[in-house]
Amino acid sequence: MSQEPRQCDVIVIGTGPGGESLATRLAKAGLEVVAVESRLVGGECPYWGCIPSKMFIRAANALAEARRVPGLAGTATVEPDFALVATRIRDEATDDWDDTVAADRLADAGVTLVRGHGRLTGDRTVEVEATDGTRPTFTARRGVVLNPGTRPSAPPIDGLADTPYWTNREALETETLPASLAVIGGGPIGLELAQAFARFGSSVTILQSGPRILAPEEPEASEVVTAVLRAEGVTVLTDVTTSRVEHDGSTFRVTHDGATLEVAQVLVAAGRRPNIDDLGLNTIGLEPGRSLDVDDAMRVVGHDDLWAIGDVVGRGAFTHVSMYQAQRAGSDVLGDELPPYDESFPRSTFTDPEVGGVGLTEKQARDQGIDVRVGVAPLNESSRGFVHGPGNEGVVKVVVDATRGVLVGATFVGPSGGESVSGLGVAVRAEVPVDVLRNSIYAYPTFWRAVETALGDASD
Repeated sequence: MSQEPRQCDVIVIGTGPGGESLATRLAKAGLEVVAVESRLVGGECPYWGCIPSKMFIRAANALAEARRVPGLAGTATVEPDFALVATRIRDEATDDWDDTVAADRLADAGVTLVRGHGRLTGDRTVEVEATDGTRPTFTARRGVVLNPGTRPSAPPIDGLADTPYWTNREALETETLPASLAVIGGGPIGLELAQAFARFGSSVTILQSGPRILAPEEPEASEVVTAVLRAEGVTVLTDVTTSRVEHDGSTFRVTHDGATLEVAQVLVAAGRRPNIDDLGLNTIGLEPGRSLDVDDAMRVVGHDDLWAIGDVVGRGAFTHVSMYQAQRAGSDVLGDELPPYDESFPRSTFTDPEVGGVGLTEKQARDQGIDVRVGVAPLNESSRGFVHGPGNEGVVKVVVDATRGVLVGATFVGPSGGESVSGLGVAVRAEVPVDVLRNSIYAYPTFWRAVETALGDASD
């Protein structure tokens, strides 16, 4: 005999950073909230993404900075110890990949956590294939929020699926540094991990199928990061066709463009796939695609009782974007008035130098028919770059809408580039007139003064 569906106010499928935040907020507001999670509460970010990777990168950057001492201050000897990184990731970042603390946070907020895979079975109704073998069903009085996240995607390379290749998950769980590593993919995840492993002593080769790494960002950013990686001994190959991957039990053989690369490990960082294909969307008249179409309140178009946030809506696969969308969806559920959606889209790649971007790239702006002017300033030619010395590589680029006289995009590549671009993010978001930005005081000697130079270049 089937049980009657349990009633609640809101069901949240997926407790990545956005889903966890949203469920907590709604429960604290007095709503009866059920959160469904098939993996770990907190999602990719705290266990295999943002947090452990930045611990790894921080350690690798410390090694790189120590190696710059001879050019600045004297002599230094540094001996990498990867075990320290692996221990810190396991014990401090992930609690050995245990989400008890995060699950307790939900419980303390009043959220009912159901572990298992949730699927829609109709409007405002979700069935859970629970890990305990039961199949409870829940019906929401207000609606359902989808936050299913993504999973690593592997390209259809002959033989790859039959090998023990890494994704970011295995790379951040490993306790052993590979002697050599081939990274398939030249996006942020691949580049961050490639540089970190190389700084610890791995021989690293990056295989990028397109003409440049960091393809969505400005070409100037790609050029700087490529040059730095190569100077550090990383092999960066572009326009590569990887045709086959084999593994003989100890060694990988990667065939590309007629050549064969032998390495101890392969890391696939060639994009991610939204977890959209098994949500029961067909039961409410939706056909699964790459993403869900949502309005600025994060409601799925055509469904007033269904919201979606995070990677699955195709507005940027970043934790901070998901958190922002969770805030908007939560406000909409609670009936609060929403301000305009922030289209500025800030983003960071945590290579060294960091790549911070906001708004449109030059190409995106031109594709939209904007009357574009750009300004570029090398960071190492700034006053701060001169005194900084080794590690001063970078560039600032601004994209100006000449008709309206405002910034529509900016890129800041350099030390703490992800932090430094924030000021330009405010200018893009608030549409601060370029004349005001030019008529501003830029502290000396800072990397920030390169912004002044770039703005001047855009006026020439």
